[in-house]
Amino acid sequence: MHGQVTGPVYAIYYPVLAAFGVPGNLVTIVILSRGRCGLSRCITRYLVGMAVTDLLVIITAVILNRISVIYFPVLFLSITPVCSLKIALIYAARDSSVWLTVAFTVDRFVAICCQKLKTKYCTEKTAAVVIGTVCVLSCLKNIPWYFVYEPLYIIDGVPWYCNIKLSFYSELVWTAFDWIDRILNPCAPFLLMLLLNALTVRNILVANRARRRLRAHSNAENQSDPEMESRRKSIVLLFAISGSFILLWMTYFVNFLYVRITNDYKISGFNDPKFILQESGNMLQLLSCCTNTCIYAVTQSKFREQCMKMMKSPANLMIKIVK
Repeated sequence: MHGQVTGPVYAIYYPVLAAFGVPGNLVTIVILSRGRCGLSRCITRYLVGMAVTDLLVIITAVILNRISVIYFPVLFLSITPVCSLKIALIYAARDSSVWLTVAFTVDRFVAICCQKLKTKYCTEKTAAVVIGTVCVLSCLKNIPWYFVYEPLYIIDGVPWYCNIKLSFYSELVWTAFDWIDRILNPCAPFLLMLLLNALTVRNILVANRARRRLRAHSNAENQSDPEMESRRKSIVLLFAISGSFILLWMTYFVNFLYVRITNDYKISGFNDPKFILQESGNMLQLLSCCTNTCIYAVTQSKFREQCMKMMKSPANLMIKIVK
């Protein structure tokens, strides 16, 4: 997973990330769950699922894995069985978050580009099944990570910290597992997001040209187009979420490709460009779990309205109590 790093940059960055990420995702979950944002139930299901898994990533990967190491280096979380469980949960939460983003992109691709399949696939029931399946498979797929580690120290009979077993690098089973893990995340999601967005853009351009020609023939060119307006909101939301994902995972993906192609795993120190690239990728990847709330606030007017109402509620309650 992520190496255990300390320093002033990380000591500031990760607490700030948690301070924004936890309340931001909680607010998103509450607002979207109310169903008053003008989004379909299908879309709402995906967005709530993404917010929940993003929150779990912040809790496991940022708070329990990064902040705890920086501020509480010797804690029960460092006991080997707990440490191994923590790492498995980080991978499970990360995979769930990533693949739910892919699932949302697939859903919007079908809604925009596959009109015949839209009525059957883009439903609340299908979304619930997809979300449940993704989360269960992510948990099952990452169970082996619990068995990858052994104690770094044993003090008074208590195993401390997680050290990767040598067999992980030599046994064929573990080598295959490692490659499958890397293909499923980040390779497949990243490439799928690029492909689906490219196909969606192509379909939108073709459909827009055809629709303009049709409206020109019917002399309705200057009139508003309700169908295009409704699709526009869905398209903006899709590209904002998937575009943010691609940009924030780009550094992590580039570092992954560089390490795998060159087979260069050695890092000489904190000033090594390879270390800077690696940690920049990790930091941006974790940041991607905090951006969706901002995206909803910028692209969805009803989400902003609900957010403002939620912020005003405590203030109104205090005024009533004072009076």
